[in-house]
Amino acid sequence: MNDLDFAALLVSRVCHDLVSPVGAVVNGLEVLEDERDATMRADALKLVASSAEQAAARLQFCRIAYGAAGSAGAELDLTEVGRIVTGLMSGTKVSMDWRAGPLNWPKDWAKLLMNAALVAADSLPRGGQVVVETTSDPATPGFTIRAMGQNARVMEEVGNAVRGEPTPPLDGRSVQAYLTHRLARAAGAGLKLAASEGAVELTAGCVKR
Repeated sequence: MNDLDFAALLVSRVCHDLVSPVGAVVNGLEVLEDERDATMRADALKLVASSAEQAAARLQFCRIAYGAAGSAGAELDLTEVGRIVTGLMSGTKVSMDWRAGPLNWPKDWAKLLMNAALVAADSLPRGGQVVVETTSDPATPGFTIRAMGQNARVMEEVGNAVRGEPTPPLDGRSVQAYLTHRLARAAGAGLKLAASEGAVELTAGCVKR
């Protein structure tokens, strides 16, 4: 796959993630425009507010995790990264336990961490918990991400994409996982993915336990 096709698939993924909350905002506004019942209007306002928050959280995530996120050589604050990733999970069935210290990491490593956390969260179809741990030395980035929950699993095409073997061909579901692989390769992170009953783990670098 050439870079143009890869970028097009990634844009499709972003649009897919935004369609639901933006559509809910539009629906809520239509109700507010036509509805006169106070209870219905209050419910519509709640829908608009929560959906707008979801859309904003997804945009913030995509801007950093998929975008340029500053100039070459830039660093990102892991506290802010954790706020963005946790915000992305807000209102879902997945809870985020962010245990990264207040460090600045190289941009590519921070983006890798965000994307790996999303791969982990997507492996919990019935919800659960994602625990993120990182090294304490900014000079040696590394992390362990554990996703735990009922029926935790990695779909075959997603697992292949994370390992850099996108078969079958990439689609809107697996393109983000392949981006994770490319970020890991660029950073020399040695990303590994393992699955067991009720758990999925992604590791990169070295994290002491």
